Amino acid sequence: MNAEFKPVAPPDLSDRDRAISRVADAVHRVNEAIQRAVAAGVSVELVRVSRHHDGAGAWGDQMIPLVRETASPGAA
Repeated sequence: MNAEFKPVAPPDLSDRDRAISRVADAVHRVNEAIQRAVAAGVSVELVRVSRHHDGAGAWGDQMIPLVRETASPGAA
């Protein structure tokens, strides 16, 4: 059997809703990556480094990850 995959037409979303969806998808991927990093033995902290403003009252925090090795047992 030959299954043919076709792209699904995106729903009719406003630019605003599409932007919100992109942020939600990106945060989901970041959360998954953090879980994988923790499983690999590192600690991850997200730190706000700036705030982006549009000049009309909307703003968003911009983040960077701080990644730390887990201290091995018995380390000073």
